[in-house]
Amino acid sequence: VQLVESGGGSVQAGGSLTLSCAISGSGYTHTSDRTEWFRHSDGKERDAVAAIGDDGGTSYANSVKGRFTISRGTTKNTVLLRMNSLKPEDTGLYYCAAAYESRVADCSRRPPDPEAFGYWGRGTQVTVSP
Repeated sequence: VQLVESGGGSVQAGGSLTLSCAISGSGYTHTSDRTEWFRHSDGKERDAVAAIGDDGGTSYANSVKGRFTISRGTTKNTVLLRMNSLKPEDTGLYYCAAAYESRVADCSRRPPDPEAFGYWGRGTQVTVSP
């Protein structure tokens, strides 16, 4: 299973970006129990930002609630992250990760255990200037 992120870039505060995570591979036969967007900013620990479950349920970190929206694309093997009202503190490398473990399938439980995610992309950089 491979995950490839795209859509990052540089924007001013208040701007918007949409990130995309394309999931593929010979081992990919069904949607994951949970797909999560993580963010890693310089000098900070990696944060779990938003999740979508196999049942379509979603959840968000408090810091992005009301501004970010996670969804599936036109095909189930694409997960989107729409980011509005971006702030400088949203700057970071954004990764998508897929978990095929029932212990993290309940997206309402946050934050998830990163160890449950067996597949990770390489990330896409988001930079928000003041």
